[in-house]
Amino acid sequence: MADEENAYSFTTAATRHITLANLPPGGMLMWRGGRLPEVTLAYECWGELSSAADNAILIFTGLSPSAHAASSPQDQTPGWWEYMIGPGKAIDTERFFVVCANSLGGCYGSTGPSSINPETGQSYGAEFPDLTVEDIASSGYYLMRELGVEKIHAAVGSSMGGMSSIAYAMQYPGEIEFLISISAATRALPLTIALRSLQREIIRSDPAWNDGHYTDDNRPVSGMSLARKLGLVSYRAADEWNSKFDRSRLPPEKLTGKRFEREFEIENYLEYNAQKFVASFDPNSYLYLSRAMDWFDIAEHGASVSDGMSKLDVSKALVVGVTTDILFPSRQQREIADVMQDTGTDVDYVEIDSVNGHDAFLIDDQHFSPVVKKFLDESVA
Repeated sequence: MADEENAYSFTTAATRHITLANLPPGGMLMWRGGRLPEVTLAYECWGELSSAADNAILIFTGLSPSAHAASSPQDQTPGWWEYMIGPGKAIDTERFFVVCANSLGGCYGSTGPSSINPETGQSYGAEFPDLTVEDIASSGYYLMRELGVEKIHAAVGSSMGGMSSIAYAMQYPGEIEFLISISAATRALPLTIALRSLQREIIRSDPAWNDGHYTDDNRPVSGMSLARKLGLVSYRAADEWNSKFDRSRLPPEKLTGKRFEREFEIENYLEYNAQKFVASFDPNSYLYLSRAMDWFDIAEHGASVSDGMSKLDVSKALVVGVTTDILFPSRQQREIADVMQDTGTDVDYVEIDSVNGHDAFLIDDQHFSPVVKKFLDESVA
């Protein structure tokens, strides 16, 4: 298994930033209306772009991670997908030019709610335009053009990133050669909408949120902490929680003595990881990215999911699901693969039996690395 600390690390600084110069006149038009007059993306890259510019892989992240997916000479700290990216690894940086960007709307250097609106001189806050997965995909498209890539060899994404990869392929047909979607969905299920809606409500109910106009020294940290804990519970499978913690209690020296406070190790784990997250993630970004996932629906790209998916024009796709994933269950991955197949896309579907639930792609290298490596090796055979 990969190091869980690496998978849950959040790096605020990217090694590269670019202000997109190839946007349409007036700025980037958003999928649901509105525009961004200026867009900066924080990104990192590994490997070298070939002379034909035909070996580029673009990685879209889930909701939480930064662009620091793997270590590099510029930043040698381990990244959130360290086991997957590097020389000789599944995403081989001796073969591919690999790019990962912090999502548009994020808070690790890319333009988002905490950024300054150049037209007002004030941070966007809750006046940031409505954000969609399609917008995140479009920002990736503009980024690759800025880097001199007209057609990417592969788009790779997990969770929200898988949605973004599919959205890229639908919006820019023929401009991706291969597509990898891991633990994504054609549209959000009621359970995931309910969970994310509750997380957003918890953040908004914190008085410090102040309708999105909080300050750096008075952020809705209590709401963010509770929202993150709820998310963490849903990211893993019940059997893993049972095997990892059982009913283990905290040692006496860690008890506060106050009634109803933490006394189980699982409670301490949630608190520790929530506090790490709260210290580095912007609450408004969380709200915008969370809602973007709920809004995503392939059927909005046509009269139906099949109609939307028929816009794909890739040589082959890989769809990966996890048996214990409750947020994006394996039946949703089979739906993606089946609809792709029915609409003319050559697709491999792999279902992984992992105890790690939705977060399996972050830490279960033994199962995921061989699947991704095999697909990418065949893509250049």
